[in-house]
Amino acid sequence: MSIRHGLLALLEQGPRYGSQLRTEFESRTGSTWPLNVGQVYTTLARLERDGLVAPGGEDEAGHTLYAITDAGRTELHEWYERPVDRTSPPRDELSIKLAMAIGTPGVDIRAVIQAQRSATIKAMQDYTRLKAQALAAIESGRAQERDDVAWLLVLEQLIFQTEAEARWLDHSESRLVRLSVTADRRATAVPAAHKNQTAAPADTQAAPTTAPRRRL
Repeated sequence: MSIRHGLLALLEQGPRYGSQLRTEFESRTGSTWPLNVGQVYTTLARLERDGLVAPGGEDEAGHTLYAITDAGRTELHEWYERPVDRTSPPRDELSIKLAMAIGTPGVDIRAVIQAQRSATIKAMQDYTRLKAQALAAIESGRAQERDDVAWLLVLEQLIFQTEAEARWLDHSESRLVRLSVTADRRATAVPAAHKNQTAAPADTQAAPTTAPRRRL
């Protein structure tokens, strides 16, 4: 998730200071990706180093304001136009956990899958409940519609993710069952083939020989 571009997007709406950026970022995303002030100021320092933001004076309370530069606006709009790169997907802890659990002595991978499935379904239910609340807020006009719509989109993406994760867990469990059955069949087939090979010489010895013809 690009904190860098998220801050640029907020700064395009006008100069802001660090804790204000943190509050607005979390409001826009529903605190899905909470930030700390240190993280915000570290990112601002890098943006300033790269010429994408510049100090914009102070507000009445003495907070140092930051403003987006022309180069920052160009960078932001190029980010909007550029598809998210999927050639190097982020590391997923669940995928790594299942990959490492396979074949590890003492680990019941089906139990791992079942525990994760329960947690995933609960998360999906929680997101669905929050989605209903966001929709109700939008329809009633109780809060800022822009932030509620942004939060709604984030929630729906999270719902789709958890639905896909639940399907993947079901698929993984089915895959493991099929592979286990295949391995068992191979294991039982080997002794049977070995038995047939050892029995062959005895059958050959027991086979009757053809009697020679008498000459007339």
